[in-house]
Amino acid sequence: MYDLIIIGSGAAGLSAALYAGRYQMKTLIIEGEFGGETMTAGEIANYPGFRPADGYELISIMKEQAKAAGVEVRSGWAKRIARRAEGFVVYVQDGEEQTQFVSKAVILAIGAKRRHLGLPNEQKFVGKGLHYCWTCDGPLYGGKTVAMVGGGDSSVKGVNFLGKYAKKIYLITKESAIKAEPVNQESMDKLGDVVEILAGTEVKELGGERQLDFLVLSKEYQGSSSLKVDGLFVEIGFDPDKTFAEQMGLETDEKGYLKVDNMMRTKTPGLYVAGDATRHFGDFKQDITVAAMGAVAATAAYEYLQSHR
Repeated sequence: MYDLIIIGSGAAGLSAALYAGRYQMKTLIIEGEFGGETMTAGEIANYPGFRPADGYELISIMKEQAKAAGVEVRSGWAKRIARRAEGFVVYVQDGEEQTQFVSKAVILAIGAKRRHLGLPNEQKFVGKGLHYCWTCDGPLYGGKTVAMVGGGDSSVKGVNFLGKYAKKIYLITKESAIKAEPVNQESMDKLGDVVEILAGTEVKELGGERQLDFLVLSKEYQGSSSLKVDGLFVEIGFDPDKTFAEQMGLETDEKGYLKVDNMMRTKTPGLYVAGDATRHFGDFKQDITVAAMGAVAATAAYEYLQSHR
């Protein structure tokens, strides 16, 4: 029997784990995909107390802190949660092995899923010229031509990263203008002619045989709706993971994100949510905000256990 199980090992989950460990709660992290979005964020220069650091470095330090606080970490994916009189049963799949863990409280730090383009043949080109992680796959395109679909700050950061490798980058946005932090916009501007912005434009089709070879655009570029590229990166936001909401009948907002109060509590006693699985800070998603949510959720869980001894 654990005091607390944390599902997810991104910045929210690991921050919750650090606080839970310091509260001396017997805590287990079900890791899932280690590091969440922080792992793929590239250089992070706005996390207080840290010099600019790679996302992997930052999240690895968080994991070390959590383990040093006495938290147990297990690999695997939480597939189901069931409410029981004594608390919760979490069903975990790790390869062929299936395991059940029992806990008095649970924090969902499951993040959100990257949004796809929704094109008919999109799955065909995944890993064959189509990518959703520019830090992971950007270095593959040294001296090549790539496109980035986006328009927000994350896509601009992606363009800046790709600028270290690609000879030409098309930033395709359906909006009329790019919206990014000034410092990131300035960095992109310094890339000069390497970057070309195709505003008011959408990708309508993906073309190629075995490998992505060209894009069909909603608006002509240089007299043609076809744009030849070696690779395409997609950075158009996230959609909530609705698995546990549907399983447990949890409240969600109009976009499907889990609802919480100011202490990250759901309406199910002992069940909390932290990080990108909720819109507690609206659409503002940063490591510092999800880490704060994790700390608050762990504190709320501690207070809950103290009052239910």
